[in-house]
Amino acid sequence: MTDMLVPLYKLPPAKPVAEGIVIRRAIGPEMHVVCDFAEKHFSRNWASECAVAMAAQPANVLVAVEDGELLGFACYDATAKGFFGPTGVDEAARGRGVGAALLMATLQAMRDAGYVYGVIGSAGPIDFYKSQCGAIEIPDSTPGIYGDMLR
Repeated sequence: MTDMLVPLYKLPPAKPVAEGIVIRRAIGPEMHVVCDFAEKHFSRNWASECAVAMAAQPANVLVAVEDGELLGFACYDATAKGFFGPTGVDEAARGRGVGAALLMATLQAMRDAGYVYGVIGSAGPIDFYKSQCGAIEIPDSTPGIYGDMLR
């Protein structure tokens, strides 16, 4: 998978998320909830990245919540400064704009923190990122920072 670059100064306006879903920054006491969610639905590696992002003050994790239930999360500065991700949405909540809303809210948080560009490391849904935030593929970025990671 390739890395992608997002010019944060050119972000399009955020699209509305389904009624009743709130996108907000996570807080410290929610660390176990977010990390457990990441491990259960995705991987231990993602849970580790969530823990790093949750350790920032304020947390570098945004969450999507509906009726007190976690639907998804998005992190930044977890693996490296200026990196977006990991991000994930519960399979049952997909198709409701949650992923797009988390992406845009997190990229806006990165812009507000002073970043001009964001990197999506080892991007999965390349076409999604291109259409949602104007991300472009970074040539010769495979395997990127994750290439010699301990597993």
